[in-house]
Amino acid sequence: MNKLKTMLCAVFTLCLVNTAHADSSNFAGPYVGLSLIGAGVELDGESRSSAGTSAAVEDEVQAGAALAVAGWEVGYALPVGATLLLDVGANFLSGEAKVDHNTDAVGAAGNVSFTISDVVTAYIAPTIALSDTSSIYVKFGISEAGTGVTGDIRTPADLKGETFAIGTRTVLESGIFIRTEAGMTDYNGISTAGKGEGTVALDLIDTNTTYAVDPTVAYGQVSLGMRF
Repeated sequence: MNKLKTMLCAVFTLCLVNTAHADSSNFAGPYVGLSLIGAGVELDGESRSSAGTSAAVEDEVQAGAALAVAGWEVGYALPVGATLLLDVGANFLSGEAKVDHNTDAVGAAGNVSFTISDVVTAYIAPTIALSDTSSIYVKFGISEAGTGVTGDIRTPADLKGETFAIGTRTVLESGIFIRTEAGMTDYNGISTAGKGEGTVALDLIDTNTTYAVDPTVAYGQVSLGMRF
């Protein structure tokens, strides 16, 4: 993640040094947009149980899921210089990524799945106007996502994470704009434990069995919107 942030800042600085003479006011003002996003979700983690054993047993989890989701965004771009703007906004994504964890480790019985859904991100995006119609930006955001589980385990708290991205926005004279963006969100880990309420052996997860999963989302986004 640190390498990604360094790369984004380097690209942004290079554009700032070499920017053409452009008018930031062409991009200023409130806007709304609709987004289509393709994302890859990676969950790395483990399950651990000491029930009925003399030592803890671990089962490694490494899984990924791809999804396409739609969403919307709203924001305001404030000029702070001849070619520099500060874009502040939020977007909401409606969709769900599900990853199954089918364990075969002794002492860690029980199949479960984790879901991530309905992502909300508040962001700030320093933006450079490269010409009268095109701009480039880096985005820094705080994201939250709902979590869900299936299986004999407790539902964990919602996810929180940091989003970093780089993108371009092209604005036409009519105010219609097209935004393209690539980024990554690094979430805090999911931590939960068995409920011990299952009725069938394979569905019963002991309360001493714990699950820890670290989700990371890489995405590409295309937005179509209107600047007012």
